[in-house]
Amino acid sequence: MGATLSLSQARRIALAAQGLDKGRPAAPVTSRTVGRTFARIQLVQIDSVNVLARSHFLPFFSRLGNYDRTILQQMAGKHPRRMMEYWAHEASFIRPEQFQDLVVWQNRTWVGASAMDPGLKSGVTRLVLDALAGGKPMTASELTAAIGHVEDRKHVNWGWNWNAVKRVLEHLFEEGVVSSAARTEQFERKYALTRDVLPATAAQAAPDPAAAMDRLIDAAAQAHGIGTVRCFADYFRTPIKAAAVSVQHLEESGRLEAVTVQGWDRKLYRHVDARLPRAATGRALLSPFDSLVFERRRLEELFGFHYRIEIYTPEPKRRFGYYVLPFLLRDRLVARVDLKADRAGGKLLVRACFGEPDAPEDTAVELAAELRLMAEWLGLEDVVVSPAGDLAGSVSAAVQETGEQYPLSGNRGNVLCVSPVD
Repeated sequence: MGATLSLSQARRIALAAQGLDKGRPAAPVTSRTVGRTFARIQLVQIDSVNVLARSHFLPFFSRLGNYDRTILQQMAGKHPRRMMEYWAHEASFIRPEQFQDLVVWQNRTWVGASAMDPGLKSGVTRLVLDALAGGKPMTASELTAAIGHVEDRKHVNWGWNWNAVKRVLEHLFEEGVVSSAARTEQFERKYALTRDVLPATAAQAAPDPAAAMDRLIDAAAQAHGIGTVRCFADYFRTPIKAAAVSVQHLEESGRLEAVTVQGWDRKLYRHVDARLPRAATGRALLSPFDSLVFERRRLEELFGFHYRIEIYTPEPKRRFGYYVLPFLLRDRLVARVDLKADRAGGKLLVRACFGEPDAPEDTAVELAAELRLMAEWLGLEDVVVSPAGDLAGSVSAAVQETGEQYPLSGNRGNVLCVSPVD
């Protein structure tokens, strides 16, 4: 058995692995800085919810602060691509060099056309591939029109109510035959043949499954710093039994070390490259889809923070709000905030603020500063704090004070604090 660590040390290892253990870079954020961050966390989850910002933009703000979001669009849309879409934890931007390894181990046939009528599936597949062979990326609706596909939609009751073309496209996407070349403003995929999106990778032969799994688990362990077999398997959503075999391989080769963490009663492993900083000094609002909070059991065991996304919970049953972001301060998760970007009104709406029972005294002040930084990054002029939540009053006071000292850029630059309604 390897070293014995305290829970505080384990938290610092986890935060350092995710690039969340220290303050943001002082210099302007460049594409190289964003690229290094992406290489560290390995993937970013994609989600269509846009109540605050698209989910894949937020992890970079959490780690880098005010950065230009067009950098990500360039990384995902220009050759040579530095990120591409595929299934990983969920639909995600992944590192292109991991694409073939993931294709070997992803098995999400339920997503697409596996249950379709074979004749319909075969015919639509042929037409779709012929249409995409021209090299022009197209959305599912554009492809439907291009191949002249018509079907009776009155009695369709499948999944997301996709037509046959969309189902075939998602099946081909899962197989790695087609990829997403870009997204529209409505967040629709523009499909293309994978060989046109990623020529070098598309030409490679399928890798050995065991070697592919070893690489994926090694990457997941690097992104965790410390964790269990289940943690590592969950990162790319790979099978737990195969992941356990890879963990054994990596331990034997010296890439992983079995460790003990006081208060964390599971078999744990630390990556050989994991860093243990003397202190954690970072501060960040974390997306509900941030890679630090992927594995909820790990989050609770490591940080004592119970977290659930309540987007699909009926409003009367929600505890904290619709789109709630955990707030990291130093080495602890100390609060949670329900946020919404009112783009038309130019306001960051803080709809509720809740502190954890052991939140430190400076939580409200630090959270206020983080909210103002987020508003600036999103191009919003005002921060509006509603009275819901036990931390709302002190956050209101803090944003009011900092707003008077450091107005946000824009026509007004105010911080609005909403009083309770009688």
